Amino acid sequence: MTTTELKYLNLLGTQFPNRAAAASEIINLQAILNLPKGTEHFLADIHGEYEAFIHVLKNASGNIRLKVNSLFKGHIREQEIRELCTLIYYPKESLERIRVREGEAMDSWYMVALNQLIKVCQRVTEKYTRSKVRKALPKQYSYILQELLHEDTLNPQKSSYLTSIMQSIIETGQADDFIIALSETIQRMAIDHLHVVGDVYDRGPGAHIIMDKLMDYHQVDFQWGNHDMLWMGAAVGNLACMANVIRIALRYTNLETIEDGYGINLLPLARFAMEVYKKDPCERFASKSKDASLLYDEKNLYMLSQMHKAISIIQFKLEAEIIKRHPEYLMDDRNLLHLINQEEGTITLLDGTTYPLLDTHFPTIDPQNPYELTAEEKEVVERLHLSFTQSEKLRQHVDFLYRNGGMYLAYNQNLLFHASLPMTEDREFKEVLVGKQRYRGKALMEEVDAIVRRAHWSEVGKADYLEAQDYMWYLWCGPDSPLFDKSAMTTFERYFIADKKTHHEAKGYYYIYRLEAEVCERILAEFGLSSPDTHIINGHVPVKASRGENPLQSGGKLMLIDGGFSKAYQSDTGIAGYTLIFNSHGLKLVKHDPFSSTQRAIEDMEDIESESVVSEFSSHRMLVRDTDKGKILIEQIEDLKNLLDAYHKGIIQERN
Repeated sequence: MTTTELKYLNLLGTQFPNRAAAASEIINLQAILNLPKGTEHFLADIHGEYEAFIHVLKNASGNIRLKVNSLFKGHIREQEIRELCTLIYYPKESLERIRVREGEAMDSWYMVALNQLIKVCQRVTEKYTRSKVRKALPKQYSYILQELLHEDTLNPQKSSYLTSIMQSIIETGQADDFIIALSETIQRMAIDHLHVVGDVYDRGPGAHIIMDKLMDYHQVDFQWGNHDMLWMGAAVGNLACMANVIRIALRYTNLETIEDGYGINLLPLARFAMEVYKKDPCERFASKSKDASLLYDEKNLYMLSQMHKAISIIQFKLEAEIIKRHPEYLMDDRNLLHLINQEEGTITLLDGTTYPLLDTHFPTIDPQNPYELTAEEKEVVERLHLSFTQSEKLRQHVDFLYRNGGMYLAYNQNLLFHASLPMTEDREFKEVLVGKQRYRGKALMEEVDAIVRRAHWSEVGKADYLEAQDYMWYLWCGPDSPLFDKSAMTTFERYFIADKKTHHEAKGYYYIYRLEAEVCERILAEFGLSSPDTHIINGHVPVKASRGENPLQSGGKLMLIDGGFSKAYQSDTGIAGYTLIFNSHGLKLVKHDPFSSTQRAIEDMEDIESESVVSEFSSHRMLVRDTDKGKILIEQIEDLKNLLDAYHKGIIQERN
């Protein structure tokens, strides 16, 4: 035994001070290895749609409804099943509604509901250890819940005992709180581990609400998406990222997250825009949201379009500064302001083609120095920057994304990343310049991950901090970015040029070749995944189900789970998103219909209509020992066996 090994065992001995303690833990861990694996839940591209997101979490992508059906279908009416499911999802609101309906018969209803909820809770917790279930229970009811969940109701004596417990719960006025506790326990235990494969942020109104929910979730990891990176960049102080965040919010009339969620003051921008563009119709900058007229009157909508134009021009100027600092980005073609002929109202692009501009009013662009911010623009930028970097709530959320997130995750034989892994035309991993070195494949993803973290943790003002800040913007729109991987982001052209040829953004080769099983297998092998049951799981590109597109590609090696959570995409996709469930029996890809509203879900007991579109069953029921966690537990068992042996041989002295 080496000195290092002895030091490690002595350290382990502080936790397990004698043979009995070590042996007990070995027995415990070996028992856990033989339990069914926990259920994993995969979501992507939520885009601020917090109501649909929260509902999908509450119903576990229809998994809870399946459990309820397996217990009660054929025994109680369909209406009662719907009511029970709604009670589990929204217990507080459901109880208020049911109390009005039942009146004096409420105690009888309580007894039935408690019995049903206990059965559902038993079903969703049956594959977990008592210890794990106990830790998940609300403290104030932990003891009683343990009694109810683990006792045999078929035993007449025990049945009477349990009935008396429930009667006491009702008589003491605790039934409502107890039902809420039971329902929340069911929700919690239905999903063991949540994976978010990028893009909480963007078009919907409640990204901050989603982030609050994720921060309270029991076990979650996050693979950064392009929109998440944009907000992370804004939070660490990148001005171009900040301008993009504001522009997108104004484009879709989605100011709730910025103003209500993070307390960011847009008044300086509003005042500036109304002054500079007071005689400008700003038609090209009208809201793209179908619901904009329901939220704002005509006067305010016009003000928002002025703000939209103002921040867009500021964005183009700020981006030019980054491009100038980093010639290695090879993005000079994105600087277009100097190509504008203001007198003629045209622009001549680098290919020599001249196009008429759809908007020719540029009061803040000096033809002699088009990329310089005016004094007023500088003041607006400084005040916005201060607001973003000093938002406590935004800092909390971004800290969470750093702690729980990364560029990719290899977990339980699945490879998760949001968008792309840059490739060449020859199907090879593309070498990408990051800083002063080139990286490809897995090494590229790891280097990008390290740079993003440097922007968060490095000392403000240092060279590596500024470089990392700039790179976060590159990740948003750079041609070789694993979060973008297109030829260019043609934002300017989409605003100002009618010819759609100029709007084209050529996708990188990954998006083409990922449809080939051989390529997917090579990518998986690059990340150390080589079993027949491995998969790549991506979001980012919505699957157009209405046009016959399939979320399962490459002979089952690739799963695409962006199906349109965002309402803005649903006219294209025809659905409201995909989610993936991975339990001990295998994988199940679920397609969801659009979610109406939380109010209708409660009042009309409407659930999201979900359909299983892909089921991939394992040849055997997967146990904890088959998982990444299982590998860690097996190593711990070996270490404990070595400790036990050291105690036997007297190498390490036992303690009481």
